[in-house]
Order: sequence, then C-alpha cells, then structure tokens
Amino acid sequence: MALRDPNLAELVGNATRRAFVRIVDLCLDEQVDALILAGDLYDGDQTSMKTARFLSEQIRRLHEAGVFVYVIRGNHDALSRITKELTFPDSVKLFGGRAEAVMAVRSDRDFQVAIHGLSFANPLAPESLISKYKPRIDDAVNIGIAHTSLGGAPGHDPYAPCSVADLQATGFAYWALGHVHKRSVVEGKCAIVMPGMPQGRDINEDGAKSVTLVTIADDRSIRIEERVTSAAQFERLSFDATGVDDWRQLVGALGEALERALAGVASEHWVARVRLTGATPLAWRIRRDLDLLKAEVDDRGSVIGTCWVEKLEVACRPPGAMDSPADDPVTQLRRLIGAEILRSEAYQAEVVDIAEELRAQLPPECRGLFGGDEPAFKAVLAELVKEGAEDVLARLHSSAEGGGPDAS
Repeated sequence: MALRDPNLAELVGNATRRAFVRIVDLCLDEQVDALILAGDLYDGDQTSMKTARFLSEQIRRLHEAGVFVYVIRGNHDALSRITKELTFPDSVKLFGGRAEAVMAVRSDRDFQVAIHGLSFANPLAPESLISKYKPRIDDAVNIGIAHTSLGGAPGHDPYAPCSVADLQATGFAYWALGHVHKRSVVEGKCAIVMPGMPQGRDINEDGAKSVTLVTIADDRSIRIEERVTSAAQFERLSFDATGVDDWRQLVGALGEALERALAGVASEHWVARVRLTGATPLAWRIRRDLDLLKAEVDDRGSVIGTCWVEKLEVACRPPGAMDSPADDPVTQLRRLIGAEILRSEAYQAEVVDIAEELRAQLPPECRGLFGGDEPAFKAVLAELVKEGAEDVLARLHSSAEGGGPDAS
C-alpha cells in the first residue's frame, strides 16, 4: 500500500493505535470501572519500544482516572517480548499461566464482581482451557476472560477451542472472548461476547469495527452495547458500468457512487476497494488506463473527504464481447489463452516457479499475500494470471484499433 499511496498507508498504519486511543477515551467518557483486554494486544513478536511507550501512555491515562485494566495473553502475545517485559501500574492485572479469580475494584454496589482469567505462555493451545478456570464465586457476578477460537472460524488457527455450552456451564454471568476477528454475541443468562477487533487492517477485515460496553445493573442483569472504534473502515463497493460510454460520465458516476456509499459508513475514514462490472464500450480502455482512472477517482475522493479508494478491480467487458467475429485476432488470442495456455501444465509450473521466487524475496509479513496454504496459493496465482492476460489483451486491442490515450 505504501508503494501505491503513501498517505493512505500512513492512515492505515496509524489506525490501530487511533482505535486504541478511542477505547481509552470511551472508558474515560463513560467512567467505567474496568477495561478488559482478552488477548492479542500485539500481532506477533513485537520488539518496538515506540509501541511500548504508546501502550504505557494509554494505560497511564486509565490509571490516573481510576480505571482498572484486566489483561490476558493471547496466542500472539505469547510471542511478544513487550508483554513480558513491560511494567504496568498496580491498576493493571495481567493474568498468568495459572487460572485466577480476583475481585474487581469498582464503584459501590450491593454485590461483588469476580473476574476470572488465564493466559497461555505459548502460541499454540490445541485443547480447551475452560476446565482450568476457577469455579464461580457464590454471591458475586462472575466474569470470565478467555482467548479461544470457540468452534473455529475461517482464517483463524484453532486456539483453546471450546463450545458455547462449555462457557454457559461455568455459571458465569459474562464471558469476554478474544482471538476471532469477527464480532459475535450470545445473550442470555450467560452473556458471551467475541467483540472482534477494534480496527480492521486490510480489505479482508472489512466493515466497521468495535468494542463492547458492558453494564451490570443493580439487579445483576447484563446490558451489552456495541461502540464503533475503527478510525478507518474497509469496504468493497461494486459499480455497474453497463451502458456508460463516456470517460467523463464514468468518472462522475463513480464519484456519485462513492458519495452515496460514504453516507452509510460509521467510521471516520472509508477505504474502498471498487470492482467495476457490466458491459460498456469503455471496457478495454478502463483496463488499459486503469492507473489514469485510479488517479481521477482518488482526486474525487479527496474532494469528498475522508474517502479513499484502495484499489480498482476490473470485471467489465465490451458489449457483445462473447459474439466477437471468429476471425478477430484478439478474440482468437483470448480463446487460445483460455483453452490451451492457461491450462498447460508447463505454463502453470512456470508461474509457480516465478511466484515462489518472488515470495522468497518478500519480507515475512508480506508473504501471506500469496495465500496461507497450497489451495489459496494456487487460487491467487490463477486470479493474477487471468488479470494479467486481460491486461495484455486490452493493450493489444487498443493497438489494433490505433487507440491513443483519449480513444474510447
């Protein structure tokens, strides 16, 4: 992203910290008794002292306001040196590898609140940890903090798996969970919240992100409120270009579509990936001059404000593309590419070799761009090859028609 748009990269790069500041602001505005962090403050082996200083500053704000913080380590925190070395004030309870139950320091009420927690020292936890938790404390409202994949979720490694029934069987009033990035809530006598993440990091973590404000009423009932914290909200937007035959019209219509979609965005900034579909005479030019269209759309986004286009994807086609004359050279080449070249074992092997060589030269944090496993790797390559072939065909088509930059 930094190569394509440094300003957008800076926005996204700082968004997670801005989201954490918003969480602290929310704690102070609502005068909460405590903040619960259910694991994965960090994403892996963090060693940056800048990150440590930032976290210390935010924890200090809570400490000075009398807000207690209860923290467990997740699978990513288990790898982090900062989590193990950073010294917190007395208002922070970092649960260790043995289950504990502590009484929360809170505003005056007629009952106590017991907070149960358990951290895991290693990045792998193949078995459920729920049985290791301390039993519920009678006459108290019991809150559990766990880092777990529950029954599993796409894109997430299994981690201390358990079931909703396992959590409900503890008799706790509330479970605060971490690990899965997508929000889910189970209400009832035992409320269970997987709040997701407070800030998405890329287009695969789209939508508004949030935290959960939990209120324990005088009758011990639990009220759950979702509060948006994401500074930047990733979204996919599909734009149908059917019938659009003028470049200016296309740019204008795209700008209007962005404005309409922005009205429904809950976060401060909106980062969109726009997919162009439909049948339009501009199909070839859109693909050929995608960089120019991106520049036009970026300019429109800057005028709208707080609107960013992360990427344009092209899936539109010329009208009657499937009915092109059989003797048209570009049509013949497309059929040859689709029927023979892309299906050739030799071609596929060559593509894999090129991709593996490229992947080996990428920094570790970028290697996931090619997928996390073999099927995903092949799917990514297939899409890249398809897009590349269409780009080449678009340029050949433009050359065959003698089209310059202003041709439509």
